[in-house]
Amino acid sequence: MLNERSPLIPSGVCGLTAAACGVEPDPDPDSTPESISGTPSESPRKLNTFFGVMVPTILSMFSIILFLRTGFVVGHAGLLQGLLMVVVAYTIISLTILSICAISTNGAIQGGGAYYMISRSLGPEFGGSIGLMFFLAKVFACGEYVLGLVEAILDVFGRNPGRFLLTFCLRYLLQIPPSQVFCLFSSVADSSVSERVQLLPQGYWYTVLYSSVILLFCLLVCLVGAHIYSRTAFIILLVVTVSLLSVFISSVAVKPLNFVITHNGPANQTRRYNASYTGFSVTTLRNNLASDYSLDYSTNSIMSFATVFAIMFTSCTGIMAGANMSGELKTPSISIPKGTIVAVFYTFTVYVLLFILVAATCDRTLLIQDYGFLQRINIWPPFVIVGVYCASLSAAMCSMIGASRILHALALDQLFGLPLAPATITSRSGNPWMAVVYTWGLAQCVVFAGQLDAVASLVTVFYLLAFAAVNLACLVLEWASAPNFRPTFQLFSWHTCLLGILSCLVMMFVINPVYSSGSIVLLLLLLLFLHFRSPTSSWGYISQALIFHQVRKYLLMLDVRKDHVKFWRPQVLLMVANPRSSCQLMLFVNQLKKGGLYVLGHVQLGDLDTLPSDPVQQQYNFWLSLVDKLGVKAFVDLTLSHSVRQGTQHLLRITGLGGMKPNTLILGFYDGCTPEDFFLQDTAFCGSSVGQDSEGEYNFGVDLPSLQAHFPPVRHVESPRWLSPEEYVGIVSDAIKMNKNVCLGRYFFQLEGENKDSKVDGSNRTIDVWPLNLLQPGSRDYEDVCSLFLLQMACVLNMSNKWRHARMRIFLNVETQSSDQSWVVNEETFRELLRKLRIRASIKIVPWDSVVQHHPRPNGELSSEPTLSALSEDFLSAVNCMLMEQSSQAAVRFLYLPRPPAHHGRSQQYLAQLEAVTNGLGPTLLIHGVTPVTYTGL
Repeated sequence: MLNERSPLIPSGVCGLTAAACGVEPDPDPDSTPESISGTPSESPRKLNTFFGVMVPTILSMFSIILFLRTGFVVGHAGLLQGLLMVVVAYTIISLTILSICAISTNGAIQGGGAYYMISRSLGPEFGGSIGLMFFLAKVFACGEYVLGLVEAILDVFGRNPGRFLLTFCLRYLLQIPPSQVFCLFSSVADSSVSERVQLLPQGYWYTVLYSSVILLFCLLVCLVGAHIYSRTAFIILLVVTVSLLSVFISSVAVKPLNFVITHNGPANQTRRYNASYTGFSVTTLRNNLASDYSLDYSTNSIMSFATVFAIMFTSCTGIMAGANMSGELKTPSISIPKGTIVAVFYTFTVYVLLFILVAATCDRTLLIQDYGFLQRINIWPPFVIVGVYCASLSAAMCSMIGASRILHALALDQLFGLPLAPATITSRSGNPWMAVVYTWGLAQCVVFAGQLDAVASLVTVFYLLAFAAVNLACLVLEWASAPNFRPTFQLFSWHTCLLGILSCLVMMFVINPVYSSGSIVLLLLLLLFLHFRSPTSSWGYISQALIFHQVRKYLLMLDVRKDHVKFWRPQVLLMVANPRSSCQLMLFVNQLKKGGLYVLGHVQLGDLDTLPSDPVQQQYNFWLSLVDKLGVKAFVDLTLSHSVRQGTQHLLRITGLGGMKPNTLILGFYDGCTPEDFFLQDTAFCGSSVGQDSEGEYNFGVDLPSLQAHFPPVRHVESPRWLSPEEYVGIVSDAIKMNKNVCLGRYFFQLEGENKDSKVDGSNRTIDVWPLNLLQPGSRDYEDVCSLFLLQMACVLNMSNKWRHARMRIFLNVETQSSDQSWVVNEETFRELLRKLRIRASIKIVPWDSVVQHHPRPNGELSSEPTLSALSEDFLSAVNCMLMEQSSQAAVRFLYLPRPPAHHGRSQQYLAQLEAVTNGLGPTLLIHGVTPVTYTGL
């Protein structure tokens, strides 16, 4: 994947210069391999505003439509609707131009045109999909220009060329007046069509044949002589300008003429139409004001506003030609806005004047029934013929060149993988000849449409979609409010971007709903394809800026004063010493968070005063790569501290933001067990690759060997601990003082089926819950805050994906031999509580008289106060045996965690008691809750 500054082969949008198409002159054959391989060459910026922006943009917008479809638009739509179409089209492209100018003046644009702007603004998924759509638009445009050129050739040399040549000789060589020429032809108007002399045979397959020959010529030129355009652009512009001037001069110099136009109708019938050129006439102008949509003789279909607009809009698709030249412009921030806007204003003026001219001088029949009528009314018809041929052939070649450069840029970015890999092949001169061949093959398929009008709608829809994407790119950059988005062009706002998007989308569906729907579906499929391929680049992701902007806004709205218990969810801070031995617990807590905050915390021991730099910052990439490998939805927060206890306090206080702060601390259990290395068990940690992981995802410079080497080996039995028992219990005590719930997880290395590839749904699992404080038998309260919190956590686990079908059992410990039989009433009360809390679980009564008898009884009664120091080993062993007997088959157990002793001297005894109770149980979570979490109301 290329980096942000990697050079791409430039591309244009139907300009008639190699520069406008993104084609630079072929480098010197003796150029160094570095320049051929893609290293930026130190080519000076030579082009000014006129040659670098105005010339390519004007030539791009003066395509074959100007000469062959102006009368078609005015004839069907009328002058008023025709001018409306021009205004609508130029409004759309003007809104897009504002976005182009903004993006292009926010940094240097390299090759690829719209693809480069969109991909570097919206990211690889959106940029790649729109880039491919834009490539297809240029391919279809190439086919459209070729078909238009064939139409122009057949209009002169195909349909009765003998008559055209004879007219030319009579009028301009023998100086016979036009009226006598008309009379001469009228006398033979009834002659048989079969008697006409045809230089080129006509028909569908002949049209395809001629188009294929022209495309082959374009292919040869693009393969060996693309650099010619950079030297002939201005000459071509002069030729087109002379042709336009001849049209305007002819409207004054040529006297009124009458014509008989014939077309081949169905059943091999010949249709004749009497048409006239009246010169400037108010009557003619009045007759051409209103619309009169009728049959199009080339497609034999009834025209409408949408179909006519689609054809007319193809002349407005070259607005990006100048923006693509930023790398060769002396002052791109000035030239692109100024040159593009002036070029668009100039072409708009020409189109408006030409529409008014033909509406005031030609009757509707002439406009509708003869696409090449400008030849008939010109003072010298070859002016128009040369203009048509020059504009269409040059536009076709430039579309092929520009499309190939876009394809080459897509291939270099490796977004679509193997199918486009051959398009990266270039010649010694740097010409991407394989991409040219790709483009030629697709354009060859387009010419099978056989008619220019049949392709115009699809071309217009694709271009409108690309324009909408450019506006979207500018819109999201503006909405993201990134400080580095500082375009020197300021005449835009998010309103213009949004209006540009909406206008493009609306006109797409007005033109052709089927093509528009199909193009959007194709775009979505490409987006999904690129999303699942997960291409990662260093271009920057606008999505990240937008997410940051929205998250900040909603975090400010998340008011902790408005918290309510019925919307409570666990916000977990899991402290991890070494991920090698904690991965199973990390995976389990990922199921326990229920859409809440999940943070992996780690304390690095050290003193920043004695270190040259902060060692924590360098570790984040490794931890984030670990999160990706495990597939958990967690944040990472690391800190540097003198002790683990102090570091944990820091994390409990500062982790999170606003209303998203941890309310629950989870720790691994402090015991003497030798931890197991999870990295040696999971297949996800057993393969390696450079740059990408086993699934082809980019790993941000952290490959698997580096990840494994970063985290130290697991602790051995003889290895010293970072944490003392007093410090560990102190962490638990600190969290409770800070009003945080505390969970201690033991034996979770034995838990299986929690990894992201597991298909476990919990149907064979059991969750056992012991809500009573087993170390204080005198406490018979099942409804205290801690017991209810324990029930809530078990219920949350039961709602997760891998545990939703697990059976939950709740164990009630009772003294059946006691004289006090209130436990029967307590059981019914507890069942009613579960019903109110909507907790689906089976209740199991466990007599534990044999266990309680080992508990010390001051004054002959069970104490309800904490007397952990007085617990005998027999009692602890009896509790453990009871748990083993009742919950040996459970997948996980939830136990009541007693409050730690206030005196730190009893910390080791406290841990020893917890270790004795849970010894050999399997995955167990000891929980002490301090916040109310259940609610029985609505």
